[in-house]
Amino acid sequence: MRPLAAIEAELDALALAPEQLLAVSEEILENWITARGQVPTTAVSEGFRLLALQRQGARGVPSFNACRESCREIAYHFNLLRTQPAHGEAAKRRRMMALLVKHLVLFVRGKLEVEGLGEFCCSSRPLRVESSVEKRTEGPYDG
Repeated sequence: MRPLAAIEAELDALALAPEQLLAVSEEILENWITARGQVPTTAVSEGFRLLALQRQGARGVPSFNACRESCREIAYHFNLLRTQPAHGEAAKRRRMMALLVKHLVLFVRGKLEVEGLGEFCCSSRPLRVESSVEKRTEGPYDG
């Protein structure tokens, strides 16, 4: 399994096919699950291993559900690209799928760095709250 930084670099450098983007998405979630000391599932949910991995990754970590819609959107775009490869919007759809995969890798990296990042994907509210508490307790208010 590749580190998330290597996956992110690959996403930035290459134009990946939908099958590759789906495989990379699964690898991203495998990183999260492995880091939590679990074995990534081989099960499929709604026709996608990605969705089964997301479900597994969210067990015991409710805030991880924030990436559920990103995973569902990745699956949706994969289906669009697989069933309508010559559609006039195919390039835009592939780009959107790639952006969703990039979003997923950033979310998981953030969760690995600071578990409990927030209730919403990419939210830094707990970090803002902690920094404002630190500022209030650093010294007296001089008015």
